[in-house]
Amino acid sequence: MADRDYGLEAWRAMLLAHNAALRAIESDVQRDGRVPLTWYDVLLELKAAGEEGLRMQEVANRVVLSRTRVSRLVDDMVRAGLVRKMPDPHDRRVSWAAITDEGAGALRATAPVYLRSIRRHFSAHLTDDDAQVVAKALHKVAQRDEGVECG
Repeated sequence: MADRDYGLEAWRAMLLAHNAALRAIESDVQRDGRVPLTWYDVLLELKAAGEEGLRMQEVANRVVLSRTRVSRLVDDMVRAGLVRKMPDPHDRRVSWAAITDEGAGALRATAPVYLRSIRRHFSAHLTDDDAQVVAKALHKVAQRDEGVECG
């Protein structure tokens, strides 16, 4: 009988949980008439970056989308008035994105729905101890993949 591969089981469980929770949260956010979660994530990162905003490459790295996908997404958000794009004055190949006042308003309006849905579709199914173990384990993986050794 083959040994169980708990690492593979954990990976599969993480993917299934991520998919189920994300779909449920997205459904709640859409039902409430708020911005899509992909837009919310971009707005959250741009808000955190401040008035200067972020290079498009930084946006792509922070929201874990391809550069092409982020470019299209940000262009849609520009058309919606939530984000502004600016060329880099020192490097014509680089574009910057920054949140607008309207984008900040959309972020504020979406946050309570998003946070309530996270609690409902994810946190409510974990004890505090479970949540600590999951967070610690996933941070280890994330830090390891960023080249940081975990002890």
